[in-house]
Amino acid sequence: GGKHRSVTFAELLYKHLLTQRFIGANPGRSGHRLSLSAARILLDTREALAALLHISDPESLIFGSNCTDMLNLAIHGICREGMNVLTSVYAHNSVLRPLNHLARTGKIHLQTVTDIPSAIRRNTDLVVVPHANNVTGVIQPIEQIAVLCQMNRARLIVDAAQTAGVLPLYPEEWGVDLCAMPGHKGLLGPQGTGVLYIRPGLNLTPIKQGGTGTSSHLLFQPDELPERYESGTMNTPGIAGLGQGTRFCLHHRAEIRGQELLLTELLIGGLLDIPHVQVYGALDAISRVGTLSFNLEQRPSGEIADALDQSGLCVRAGLHCAPMAHRSGGTLETGTVRVSFSAFNTSAEVRQFLQVCRTAFLPG
Repeated sequence: GGKHRSVTFAELLYKHLLTQRFIGANPGRSGHRLSLSAARILLDTREALAALLHISDPESLIFGSNCTDMLNLAIHGICREGMNVLTSVYAHNSVLRPLNHLARTGKIHLQTVTDIPSAIRRNTDLVVVPHANNVTGVIQPIEQIAVLCQMNRARLIVDAAQTAGVLPLYPEEWGVDLCAMPGHKGLLGPQGTGVLYIRPGLNLTPIKQGGTGTSSHLLFQPDELPERYESGTMNTPGIAGLGQGTRFCLHHRAEIRGQELLLTELLIGGLLDIPHVQVYGALDAISRVGTLSFNLEQRPSGEIADALDQSGLCVRAGLHCAPMAHRSGGTLETGTVRVSFSAFNTSAEVRQFLQVCRTAFLPG
């Protein structure tokens, strides 16, 4: 009848990785036990992701090095000559740069708009949209956009960098064609991991070719998934960590979202009580993820971030790789200070942050 201490996520991850510390083989490159064990790690992680994302076929999930890698595969793999492509001013540079490269080379016709749903037309071939804005955290109506894309026979790529592991995601049920996500954010995995969901039956052009460990007699890339898009040695240690993070999200996603809402609401209310602070985006926590940008009068965001850093508070200042979002919001010159939460932040940390803001930025 003694008391039991709850086990932390870090301890679970360490215990899981400790059992796999001697699996150093290359998955799919041999039939010996270590190679098979490594392949099992990849399969287990795909199955955990499929359960979290409500996807019927785990092999429709492709591993890569980050979300940018996965978005490049999605964009370059699906874009065809003369396509009319629509994206959002709130998109990240991992979307804007490949699309603008294709537009500049004359391959596609690109339109960048503020309101995606109202801009979808009969001649729209592809829509690329963030599930949530990485500057303000505001959530986009993906289900509505997916329906409009289906009505107009347009393909849909969703950048779920800010939402995977935090918000409910149903890419297969919603009719999303491609959905990219990083491993190191809401999925709680290590840096250097990324995932792309590819709708069954959708044929992307691979953007790299090479060894897959299967069909080695062929001189061309195999057609089967996931090997078609996974050339070269996989980041098995990173994928093992991603698998454990995904399993944690699978069992605690509602708690993760609840904690994020609590902290976001506390932060918004506290910032609005400080004179001359401007908070960007929706002021209700339910309309956003745990990412929030603010400024203090016209002070450079870097100056504010440096002052917070001196107090041990790590925030990001600047344009956050989303220049059009800042141009649209009038913060292209100053940038913004961005605060981001995880499920492991606490109310005490938010109160500490607000207290530092009050003492550091208020006169007297």
